[in-house]
Amino acid sequence: QEWQNPFATWDPQDFCNISEIVLPMDTYWSPPVFILERVNGQNPELNYMVLMHNGSFNSTRPFQVTLTCSLRILKFPFDTQMCNLSIASFLYPVTDFVMKTRRTPAEMMKDSQSFFLTDGEWKFTNLSIIEYTEMLDDKGFSVVTYVISMERRPTLYILNLILPTCALYLLDMAVLFGPSSLEEKINFQIAIILGSSMLAVILNNSLPTSSNKPPIIGTH
Repeated sequence: QEWQNPFATWDPQDFCNISEIVLPMDTYWSPPVFILERVNGQNPELNYMVLMHNGSFNSTRPFQVTLTCSLRILKFPFDTQMCNLSIASFLYPVTDFVMKTRRTPAEMMKDSQSFFLTDGEWKFTNLSIIEYTEMLDDKGFSVVTYVISMERRPTLYILNLILPTCALYLLDMAVLFGPSSLEEKINFQIAIILGSSMLAVILNNSLPTSSNKPPIIGTH
């Protein structure tokens, strides 16, 4: 966060060429902002800000939060998701408090990708920023929304789920139209049903339960 305070300025030549100082957050006014999609998280312990001689404040506070995101898993495991991270302050209307982003989406995406230390299940693909005014009780409030696009890495699901399922159904067709006896076909069909049931259990444990539409692989 960066903001200006014209009442907190000084001439560095009058104070031993000191051009900036570090102060606690509660020393001066600081913008109160909230993450709208936040469920829970840890508040930062770094409660300090840097004050420049020209009245410019700079505060870098790392947050670790859990956000709510509506998932669409119809194309699982080849699905892409979009989640919003909205930052707002409903204590000051837009006439008193306006939020603006300093960097472009391309710059922020490049910086965000540098923070990924390991390769997880999701791949960060795009980041866009929307600045708008939210109307609440006939008052406008400044809101900045970061739209985060993610893509699932399907390799693990292809090896552990899709390929075994295809193999079972191919074997089912081969035995069904093969020269085997009726008793052998019935025994093999029972084995196919048990194998399909185990794959369904694995799929059910791997997917979120909050999606309105089940994945195609789970319905066919």
